[in-house]
Amino acid sequence: MRVLHAVTLHSTTHAFGGPVRVALNLCKGLRERGHDARVTALADGFPAPLPEEIEGVPARLYRARRILPLGFSGLTSPSLLAGAHRLVRAADVVHVHLARDLVTLPVALAALRAGRPLVLQTHGMVDPSERLSARLLDAVALRRVLTGAHAVLHLTSRELRDLNAVVGGAGLDRAVRLVNGVPAQPDGPAPQGPPRVLYAARLQARKRPADLVDAAPAILARHPDASIVVAGPDEGELASVRRRIDELGLAGKVSCPGPLTGTQMTEELRRAHVYVLPSVDEPFPMSVLEAMAVGTPVVVTDSNGLARDVDRSGAGRVVTGPDGIAPAVLDLLEPSVRENASASARELTAETFSMGAVLGTLLDVYERSQDG
Repeated sequence: MRVLHAVTLHSTTHAFGGPVRVALNLCKGLRERGHDARVTALADGFPAPLPEEIEGVPARLYRARRILPLGFSGLTSPSLLAGAHRLVRAADVVHVHLARDLVTLPVALAALRAGRPLVLQTHGMVDPSERLSARLLDAVALRRVLTGAHAVLHLTSRELRDLNAVVGGAGLDRAVRLVNGVPAQPDGPAPQGPPRVLYAARLQARKRPADLVDAAPAILARHPDASIVVAGPDEGELASVRRRIDELGLAGKVSCPGPLTGTQMTEELRRAHVYVLPSVDEPFPMSVLEAMAVGTPVVVTDSNGLARDVDRSGAGRVVTGPDGIAPAVLDLLEPSVRENASASARELTAETFSMGAVLGTLLDVYERSQDG
C-alpha cells in the first residue's frame, strides 16, 4: 500500500513538535510492515538541496515561505500548492495531519478532488475559534475536508467534541479514536549521578516551562547537586524562562540547551531522573510517551490527556497546579519510588501505547477507506 502522510512543517529546530513525530513513527512502522509510506511537508532551516528523507522515511519537502503573519498558519509553498494533485494521485491512501494552515488543507482538498481515500488526524489542533482567519478557513475548506474524509482520527473525547462543534449539524459520522503510539525502547541502566530533571518541549505559553524553573529552588533545597534542563525551540517563552532563572539566582543550576534532535531527545530522556511537562490542556503529548517508554517517570498536570493513564498506572505523578511540581519531583527522586514508577512507565507504554496496537487500528482504517 502506498501511503502519503502530509504534515505542516519539518524544521531543524523541530518547531512543529508532536505531529511530525507521530507522522514519522507511523511511517516507520508502516514501512517495517512492507508498505510504501512517505511524508510531505514544508521545510525550514535546511541548506539546499532539501533532504530527501527524514530519519529513513522518504520525504518530499518544500521550502517554507511566509505569506501571512499567522505563525505556522501563515506558511506555505507555491510549489507544494501546484504539485499537490500529483502527490496525492501517486498514493493509495492520503493521511493528513490536519491543521488550519496552507499546507495540510490544500493537500486534503487535492485528495478529495482526486478521489483518493482521505484520512485526517488533527492532534487537538482543530477546535472552535472566533478568529476571523479561522472562521474563513472553516467556511472555505475545513468543514469540507472534515465531512468528506473517509475517517477522522481523534485522541480524546474532548477533541471529538471540538471537531463536532467545528463541523456543526449532526457532527462527524466517520470518527475513529487512535491514540499516539511510541516505538519500543531497549532496556538501559538507570540514570547515574546527581538528580537531573528535564523539560523538553516547545517553549510556549501553554506549556508553561517557567513553572519548572519556579519549582527548582525547592528541588535544589533537598538536592543541591541536582540540575534542571529546560530544552526545546523558543516560541515566545525563552525570555521569561531566562528572566526567572536570573531572578531566582539559578544560573549554573538551570540550563536551556535549545532544540533537541530526535537522537538527542532520547539521550536526554534516558539521562533524566524525572521528566516534567507543566502544560495545561495538552491533548496527548509525545514527549511524555517517549519519556515513559525509556522508563523515565513523568510529572504532568491534571488537564493533560495522559493524566489518567499516568495516575492509574503509577508511571509518575499528576499535579493540579504549579505548586505541586516540586513535591511531585521530590517524591519521584526517592530511589525506591522512582524504581517502581520507572517499571510502571515501561509497562504502560508497552501495553497501551505500543506501535503494534496503533498500526493495527490504523491499517484497518486504511483498508476500510479503500473499500469506500
